[in-house]
Parts: sequence; C-alpha cells; structure tokens
Amino acid sequence: MLSVVLALVAAAGYGVSDFFGGIAARRVTALRVVVVSYPWSVLLVLLIAPLVGGHADTASIMWGLAAGVAAGLAVWWFYAALADGPMSVVSPVTAVLVAGIPVIAGLFLGERPGAVAIAGIAIALIAVVLVSREAPDETTEEITGGRPLRFTRRVALLTIGSGVAFGFTFFFLHETHASAGLWPLLAQRAAATAVVWTCALFAGEFGGLHGEPLRLALAVGVLDVIANAALLYAFHGAMLSVVSVIGSLYPAATVLLAMVLLGERISATQKTGMVLALGAVAMIAAS
Repeated sequence: MLSVVLALVAAAGYGVSDFFGGIAARRVTALRVVVVSYPWSVLLVLLIAPLVGGHADTASIMWGLAAGVAAGLAVWWFYAALADGPMSVVSPVTAVLVAGIPVIAGLFLGERPGAVAIAGIAIALIAVVLVSREAPDETTEEITGGRPLRFTRRVALLTIGSGVAFGFTFFFLHETHASAGLWPLLAQRAAATAVVWTCALFAGEFGGLHGEPLRLALAVGVLDVIANAALLYAFHGAMLSVVSVIGSLYPAATVLLAMVLLGERISATQKTGMVLALGAVAMIAAS
C-alpha cells in the first residue's frame, strides 16, 4: 500500500511539474526551462542524499546514470516531436509507451500481479491514453506560423523513441538497490543534465532565465526531485509493473490543474480517462 501511495505522489509530482513547465514554455522554449531545472535538481539531491544515507554501490550508480541518459534523450526527442507533430497524437502515443514498456519488462522478469491488479493495470493503460488525448487546437497553424503539424515518419520515430526512453528510465530506476539511498537519483539527474545541456548547446537555446520563467523552472526542479525520489522508493517496495503504471498517470494531474487554475476546458475523453484512472488505482491498491 505504501508503494502505491508513493507512486501516486510521483505521478502528482510529475503532473504538477509538467504544468509549471508548460506555463514557463509559453514564455520561453521548453528546452531553456529544463536547462535550468535539471542542474537545480542535481544540487537539491546533493543536499538531501547525505541526510538520507545509504551506500552508493557501483551497480546502483550505473543504473542511475543509465536512467539519466534515457530521461535526457526522452525529453529531447519528446520536445522535437511536439515541435513538428500534432500533440493530440504525440502525447498519447508517448504516454502509452511510458506506461506499457515497464509493465512488459516486469512481466518478462517474472512478475505476476493478481487478477485484480492486472485488470487495474489494463484500465490504467487505457486511462493514460485517454487523459493524454488532446483535441487538435484550432489555433495550431496560427501558432506555428501557418505550418501544418503532421505525424510524419520522423515525428513517429521521435515519438516512439521518446516513449521507449521514458519507459526504460522507469526500468533502470527499478533496478537500483534500496540500500543505495538517493545516490542513484543523484547520478540520474547529473546524467540527464549533461544530455539536456548538450542538446541545448546544439540547438542554440542555452540561455538564462529571469522573472516568472526562472521561478517556474526552479519549482519544476523541486517537483522533479520529489517525484523521482518517491518513485525510486516505490520501486523498492513493489513490482515494476504495478508502480510504473501508477506513476504514468501523471497527465491527469496536469489536465486537472489546467482546468482548475487556467480555466481550460477538458474533453469528454479526458474526463473518462480521469475516472478510469481513479478506478484503476483503487483496483491496484486493493489487490
């Protein structure tokens, strides 16, 4: 039960982080936001990790580094896909891969959740797709300078690559040892920062932030640390297939905040997804 709660905390952290990051990205590019939020998260973990304790064994650190590289590539490819492709397609495809790959990996490793949990996982996968599904924006072509956004072969490859990379980030974190404390998370954030900074340098978007975008980026860093730490401990207490699918419900928090704080309308499909998400969590927790 504790692992389910921690996975929900992680989902909420990721969702709120995406909400703040999305607001900041309306003023500056998303890549410029993570260029600040990622190294900030490294400093936060560096301050917290010694207080938590743990032994930084080599295997856990290597898994953490692998998770960081995967996370950095996932963010890069995801933003690249959104730049040229329709969000209504890119987002749900990425989401189902993020949720589905760790589930498949867990089953491959021999995990066998109960019948109720399996049903909850299946419903959660559907919920992730529905919540992430966004109706095409009538102003899309206006925002992109009249350039239509199409799900081309390149966008498809970037979308699939992003989802797979995000999914393997969850898997790699699961493989760390509980005795390592937060040190694998430090390795993950450091490796992700290196990847993101490299991407930003090549893209010419390595610039400082000021005012509200800076404050939002710092908030994103704090939330990312909370979410990743909660997910790390959740993985150490429950099956990969169970924890990962709950953690993947983060779009629900983003959509809910956008509705409450920004007054954005959510579609009937998204509402259905949020209801299914609640039911899925209840089923998994009860198993």
